Amino acid sequence: MRGGPAGAPVLDDTMLAMDVVDTLRHAERLVERELQGDARREQLKRRLQEIYATQGIEVPDRIIEQGVAALEEQRFAYRPTPPSFSRSLAKAWVARGRWGRGLAFALGAVLLLGGGWYFGVNLPAERARVAQQEELSTGIPAGLRAERARIAATTQAPDVLAQADRLVSEGEAAARAGALADARDRFSRLQALQRNLAQEYTVRIVSRPGEPTGVWRIPPTNLRARNFYLIVEAVGPDGQLVEVPITSEEDGRSAITSRWGLRVTPEEFERVRQDKLADGVIQDPVVGRKRAGQTAPEWNIRSTGGAILQW
Repeated sequence: MRGGPAGAPVLDDTMLAMDVVDTLRHAERLVERELQGDARREQLKRRLQEIYATQGIEVPDRIIEQGVAALEEQRFAYRPTPPSFSRSLAKAWVARGRWGRGLAFALGAVLLLGGGWYFGVNLPAERARVAQQEELSTGIPAGLRAERARIAATTQAPDVLAQADRLVSEGEAAARAGALADARDRFSRLQALQRNLAQEYTVRIVSRPGEPTGVWRIPPTNLRARNFYLIVEAVGPDGQLVEVPITSEEDGRSAITSRWGLRVTPEEFERVRQDKLADGVIQDPVVGRKRAGQTAPEWNIRSTGGAILQW
């Protein structure tokens, strides 16, 4: 250790050399003006001794020499680490406090959205797909065969059984192909066929005050012709109206209804008209009967079976 006058700071050689370099570094104008060649190094040393003398610090010549040499060699100068992956990684780690919270938030948002999509969309869709496959492979084919058995228990009419067999075959083929909508459609048509077969009702002419008993229409394809219809309704054994499937011959529209217009010959239409004109009452309003096991009523008047839904 070396020291100066009493009360002056005490510095060792290394600290003095580093301080000399720091003094030189911060005195750039002095260095640029004085440190230009070996001939003037002594003058620079004297200037440095004067600087330290004013601070009460005695600096040996060898320390000043070491400081000047160290400055020239940039021994104590900071040299940043050249760019590299390890440097970037280290800088990212040092700055983790700034970006870590944002990254954690972003990661949490991704996990939340991913979990919501998986549990809210993907998983229910997968379960629905599995349930659909189970329904197709077991439920619908079994239901088709059950409806076919119910139809066979109601009627032995060859045309009806052939229709039921065709619907079963088409429904099973759709189930095997994964066409759920088509398979269900065949099942619904089988159910409608079975309900129609099970129905039993009579068809009666409507004859109530304020309601028409018959109407006639001019077909758009033949303006010289007229089509005649009696307004009828289906009545069950208990006296209640029964809704039945009816298809209009005018526009092909189908509906489930208890009342429709039944097309009859002009002679039948005129007979019913005269019957009602006589006393306001139709003597025999029953024009047909639908029995269980049949797909359509049996008519006791001359009718084409055609129908309309509006009049």
